Amino acid sequence: MDKVVVGMSGGVDSAVAAYLLKQAGYDVIGITLRVWQGDDGNDGRCCDIDDARSVANKLKIPYYPINCISDFKKCVVEPFVNGYLCGLTPNPCIECNRFVKWEKLLYYANVVGAKYVATGHYASVVKTTDGRYTLKKAMHTEKDQTYMLYKLTQEQLSRTLMPLGNLSKKEVRKIAENIDISLSQKKDSQEVCFVTEGSYADYITRTISPKYSSGLIVDENGNILGKHKGIMHYTIGQRKGLGIATGYPIYVKEICSDENKIVVGNEQSLYSRKLICKDLNFMSISELNNNDKISCFVKVRYRHTAQPAHIEPTSDSLLQIEFEEPIRAATPGQSAVFYNGDGCIIGGGIIAKVL
Repeated sequence: MDKVVVGMSGGVDSAVAAYLLKQAGYDVIGITLRVWQGDDGNDGRCCDIDDARSVANKLKIPYYPINCISDFKKCVVEPFVNGYLCGLTPNPCIECNRFVKWEKLLYYANVVGAKYVATGHYASVVKTTDGRYTLKKAMHTEKDQTYMLYKLTQEQLSRTLMPLGNLSKKEVRKIAENIDISLSQKKDSQEVCFVTEGSYADYITRTISPKYSSGLIVDENGNILGKHKGIMHYTIGQRKGLGIATGYPIYVKEICSDENKIVVGNEQSLYSRKLICKDLNFMSISELNNNDKISCFVKVRYRHTAQPAHIEPTSDSLLQIEFEEPIRAATPGQSAVFYNGDGCIIGGGIIAKVL
């Protein structure tokens, strides 16, 4: 039997993933990566050790919690805070998957001699005809999580199992209910796992200098409309909470961290057709050459429906996306992920500029 290390968050998805792999004949070991502990002593939302241990006992598999708090702070929390202070909207889950979860899962797999690691993500690992690995969207698109996983490397993918890719959430809960796992109706975690109270902006405010406080809100022509309460409280496309009465709807169009300034405009000003991406990672292809131009579908945030576009390199480290139709509120710091017509990831990158 091949040995597999399953990352168990304490939720129903990872519990069912461990069960299915055991049923398939794998030698399963469960581990929970403790990535966060608040001032009150509580764990983050994605590392419920008590629930994970209870499931492991139910499944009669070995189980170990692993402390990753310092790695999580360095690789996820600090870049998250710094990103917001630079006027960006980063996605901490993407960085955590690449630099903490898979790194630690594979490290532990090597220690115990496991061939694979596994998670309860809704996605499928696919090997292409030329030997590369990529991720394919979940069969039930409402739970697809490939967007959050586009930074995984070829080495990580080659050793990853994802048994939930062809299941719906309803089916997963039913499996948990049938085997009498008490987590069958446990709610999904929807928030940033290390923000255990208040908003992410409250968390950032507690950790930074007062110099990142109020500044000006201006329109597209530079006219002063009011003051903001700190740029970390705002995201592109935001309408509510601006504290300005103009007589017509206005939205955050741009966040200028160097001037501590928020630029607002009408809804039409939020639409764009071209983006520049950096920090690229490719899956189904090894790279884009200078003269390559690929037709694909691009998502610019987790809940965004992928839109038809073309991608082409502008330099060795940058890539331009041109959409067939303008998209709304593309946001620097978020990720753009490129898919082929079969729903497999071509690659992705961080949005650096909206043109």
